[in-house]
Amino acid sequence: MIKPVFYLRVRSINNLRSMILVGLLLTGLLVQIACTGKSIPKDYLQESQQERDVRMAWWREARFGMFIHWGLYAVPAGTWKGEQIQGIGEWIMATANIPIPEYEPLTQQFNPVKFDPAEWVSIAKDAGMKYIVITSKHHDGFSLWNSQVSDYDIVDRTPYGKCILGQLARECQRQGVKLCFYHSILDWHHPAQYVDPEAENPRSGHARNRIHEDRKAEYVTYMKGQLKELITNYNPSVLWFDGEWVDWWLPEDGKDLYNYVRGLKPGIIINNRVGKGREGMAGMSKGPEAAGDFGTPEQEIPATGLPGVDWESCMTMNDTWGFKSFDHNWKLTETLVRNLIDITSKGGNYLLNVGPTAEGLIPQPSVERLKEMGRWMNVNGEAIYETQASPFEQPAWGRFTQKPGRLYAHVFEWPQDGTLHVPPIEDLVTKVYLFTTTGRQPLKVEQSDAGIAVSLPPEAPDPLASVVVLEY
Repeated sequence: MIKPVFYLRVRSINNLRSMILVGLLLTGLLVQIACTGKSIPKDYLQESQQERDVRMAWWREARFGMFIHWGLYAVPAGTWKGEQIQGIGEWIMATANIPIPEYEPLTQQFNPVKFDPAEWVSIAKDAGMKYIVITSKHHDGFSLWNSQVSDYDIVDRTPYGKCILGQLARECQRQGVKLCFYHSILDWHHPAQYVDPEAENPRSGHARNRIHEDRKAEYVTYMKGQLKELITNYNPSVLWFDGEWVDWWLPEDGKDLYNYVRGLKPGIIINNRVGKGREGMAGMSKGPEAAGDFGTPEQEIPATGLPGVDWESCMTMNDTWGFKSFDHNWKLTETLVRNLIDITSKGGNYLLNVGPTAEGLIPQPSVERLKEMGRWMNVNGEAIYETQASPFEQPAWGRFTQKPGRLYAHVFEWPQDGTLHVPPIEDLVTKVYLFTTTGRQPLKVEQSDAGIAVSLPPEAPDPLASVVVLEY
């Protein structure tokens, strides 16, 4: 006789009915799996906090990355038919209202023979950047890899004829920099989408994007096919979506795309613009429309950070993302370094953009500023990488970052009285020193219930920002 391995106590008829219903549902699912051979799709939006922390760990520690906007728009470089077009360079197709048949011939002029992937990655790495995010496909629909889903790409349409992303992927792996891809959800070139002149939009042309509803499924399949190529062939660490603001992209579309991408690579990180989770340019909604892993403030640094949310400020060095030959409004290196410190002190990452030329060169003003940032990071990088947000309110003289057992005071304005005043902490300060190009310079300190007073040398070792370290 076969004996049962467990006993079921039925306390009520309702319990019995509930258990029968659950049993029937489970049986149905098992039958579905047996008949179709397909497992039940996993909802990656429901992962545990522990799973999320493991997946996000490297990104939270990196703090500093390079954004690269590059595509056909680098050819006109902000000028169309002899007229300098206002606005950001990569939007010229929309801003100048360029029809697709007039924009497509730019492919024959896009020949980046001076592109050197080793040089690009070295520029980022030497600046202290831990990852690179490059536009695999921007809103104009042109792809920087050899797509089998479309021939509107750099291999099939340009005289250059080589895959950019593959070259970068190999070089990033060689130099130990993580490669990530930006990818536009909307596509001004795809026939499923069109310009609606009646649409309400402050921008012109292709910015008034609509989709033929009977072709939306076709386009989503197209987009997923390209994303599968990107993940399968180049193994990106992050997918950075954009263009989700169009009316036809719905919250359920974002959640579906998030799960599709995570299904291809469970450990990948995805930004909030995969769905409808963005609140303006700053922040990430936690409401029912939210999807994605981190917020994306654009061209701004949130005043107090975004507590409880992973976030990354993406910003330009001048006024444009894609290359514009006449945009010379470059930020000072001091501003860029202090932006990095400010963002880090609030718990965020800094994604700093470069817009290469059509020849494949990163503009020299960008290179010079990144080199100067790298010099600063070589001395002070410990106060940026793997740090957490400041435990104090923002001081008038600078910012704080911290790690377990260490507090980093980033001093922008050197105290004229020679004393740096730090708020009180519960632990005993055991060592204080200053980061300098020649090593760590010990400093005298007095600690009391009223706070900590650090005696400084007469002059700051670095005019951009000097770092005082307090160990406790």
